[in-house]
Amino acid sequence: MADTVQEPEKLLTPSEVAAIFRVDPKTVTRWAKVGKLSSIRTLGGHRRFREAEVQALLAEAQEKRRP
Repeated sequence: MADTVQEPEKLLTPSEVAAIFRVDPKTVTRWAKVGKLSSIRTLGGHRRFREAEVQALLAEAQEKRRP
């Protein structure tokens, strides 16, 4: 029986998320504060965002823009 090793989920910085959505990094921080996007805090207190959740939010936003 082979053990499966899960790769750690990719975490993105506010700047990386901002680049994906073409918004300011402070906007991404506001989204985290209001609960639009969940974040993880590093030991140093910096926010990190799950790539899978960011991609899901992006897909949802693109879906709303389509007629």
